[in-house]
Amino acid sequence: MSNTVVIYFSGYGHTKKVAESVAEGASATLIAIDENGDIQESDWQALDSADAIIFGAPTYMGSYPWQFKKFADATSKVWFTGGWKDKVFGGFSNSASLNGDKQVTLISMQTLASQHGGIWVSLGLPPANTLAATRNDVNNLGASVGVLVQSPSDADASAIPAGDLETARLYGERVAAIADRLG
Repeated sequence: MSNTVVIYFSGYGHTKKVAESVAEGASATLIAIDENGDIQESDWQALDSADAIIFGAPTYMGSYPWQFKKFADATSKVWFTGGWKDKVFGGFSNSASLNGDKQVTLISMQTLASQHGGIWVSLGLPPANTLAATRNDVNNLGASVGVLVQSPSDADASAIPAGDLETARLYGERVAAIADRLG
């Protein structure tokens, strides 16, 4: 069984709920980036020893928030030593809008993983794009790079569509399974 870590920032609790679904699917450890953009030294050690790392952040104004960016910038210390080379990576993002430019956030996460020499895992699920499809279907937002989630702006995390949370859980399973196969 691979050692998978889900590291995320959550501003209002929606991303935390998605992170929990991803972690459930991957049987992963959860690490929360705090409101100052920091994690503990023990969290860095957990990331260093992980076989797979899954990034998560909301999309604010077309990118991830500054707290996640601070974490991403801090990974340069690991980059200098090649510490995360050949690890398996994945990512997820949510916003209030159905699109909300979440794809830009995922591509930024994918670029971060690539800079570390990592292996990015795509979603691997077909889109739910038929007339009969509903928000409760898996991959109803039609993602491919990672998980896209829509979180209503006027509701708490309990209003996240079930299809989005199931997509997140299945993605966690996929990332962990690929890490197992490559390990």
